Amino acid sequence: MLRSVRTDRGTTSPRPSTPFGKRLPLVAAAVVAAGLTAACGPSTEPVGSSAPAGAAQSSTASPTGTTSAGTSPEASPSASASPSASAVPAGSSPSPSRTSTGSGSGSGGSSAGKPSKAPRTSAAPAPARVPGSGYDSSADAQKLIDDALRAAKSDGRTVLLDFGANWCGNCKAADKVFAQSQTSAILGASYHLVKVDIGGDSSANSALLRKYSPSGGTYTMPVLVAVSPSGTVRTDTHVTGNPPLTAEGINSFLHKWAP
Repeated sequence: MLRSVRTDRGTTSPRPSTPFGKRLPLVAAAVVAAGLTAACGPSTEPVGSSAPAGAAQSSTASPTGTTSAGTSPEASPSASASPSASAVPAGSSPSPSRTSTGSGSGSGGSSAGKPSKAPRTSAAPAPARVPGSGYDSSADAQKLIDDALRAAKSDGRTVLLDFGANWCGNCKAADKVFAQSQTSAILGASYHLVKVDIGGDSSANSALLRKYSPSGGTYTMPVLVAVSPSGTVRTDTHVTGNPPLTAEGINSFLHKWAP
């Protein structure tokens, strides 16, 4: 049977030869048509509809494009040549992605684990010392007044001179009010209180009384003199008269002449 087939082939009349110049354009046209069919495939969109540009681009770049019948996917040149974003070379592991450590770089960032600093605030000055009841006849009154004026220049408080005597009933009444918490707080916040003993034989202390209360005459104790940090007398109770020696009267007096 094989011999007869071969004999038939030998006896078949040869096909008319086509010139090489005409055959080459036909082959090129067939290849182009096959390439367009394999790359694009038949359109499934209805007439008049427009596909998004991104979809058209992804369809042409997809590695799983339409292949011709009888061709295996492994042998498809479009599948083997198209790049893949998730492809990793054999034997290598993908590099781990960097995670944000919260370092706060950029605008609005805050450092992780580092508390923000609290804004600085100016602390209120410490309350001035308020002397206890009574008058110290051995104290250097001039030095105490000089120290108080120096401190007043620094913190702006008023210097309050209290001229009195340990045997004076009105002075004891004033001392009881000075010892009360509310009055003591006003004194500590706004005044430097200096107590000067004029009940003894101290000529130096009597001279200080006449310096800050020069009107003379008979003095009714206590004599309260408010002095500014520059040394200027603001009020003198020997001239104006003492306020009521109660918490309300003395507190009102202190509020009036506070800086």
